[in-house]
Formats: sequence, C-alpha cells, structure tokens
Amino acid sequence: MSTPLTAGTTAPPAAAQLRQVVHPVDDVAAAVTFYAAALGLPTRFVDGDRYAALDAGPATLALAADTENVANIAAAAFKVDDVDAFVERLLEAGGHVVEPPADGPHERRVVVSDPWGNRV
Repeated sequence: MSTPLTAGTTAPPAAAQLRQVVHPVDDVAAAVTFYAAALGLPTRFVDGDRYAALDAGPATLALAADTENVANIAAAAFKVDDVDAFVERLLEAGGHVVEPPADGPHERRVVVSDPWGNRV
C-alpha cells in the first residue's frame, strides 16, 4: 500500500535498475572465450578489443579493457532516469564522483563510488 504525498513533498526517485556488472579484463577476446566456456554465457556483442557484452540473464556481464577507464575495479552499472539528478542524490548520501557525467559511445554516463570506494 502506498502513502499519498502531502502538499510540498516530492516523490522519491524511481529505483535504479541493475543493467550490467563490468569486469575489467586485459584481453577482451580471451575473456569472452573464458566466460563462454566456463559459464556458457552467449555473446551479445563485441566492440573491438575495448568491450564485450555477454548475456547473463536479466543483466549483462560486461568485459572492459583498460581503455574504458574502469581502473581494474569491478563495478555495478545501473540505469537511472536522470544522470545529473542521480549525481546530486549520490553526493548528498555520501558518495563521490570519480568521473563527471559525459556522453559516451552508447549513453550518458558517470563513474561514481559509494562511501566505501565501490564503483557504481
């Protein structure tokens, strides 16, 4: 049951959706081969030697080379309705901006961390 909003209050932001988990790899082609053999994950697409997306059910296992600036840290990637509003909420909650919002090859994105240093 939901509680109606009272005058002067705003609705909470829509829940972010986990879309992918990004794993840094030294060799994208070798990693695609490994995850296909070890876990049976089919390849959605490969973008040269920089990135690959594997079908892992409702989310994607992304394999990213150093050129993608993942700093050798695995990260959960979430889809949000508004990147800039998300950054404001993240900062208010105690998170940190690692790379500011920018338009990437496939979407607008930002790299942030939680208070413990985990990338999101």
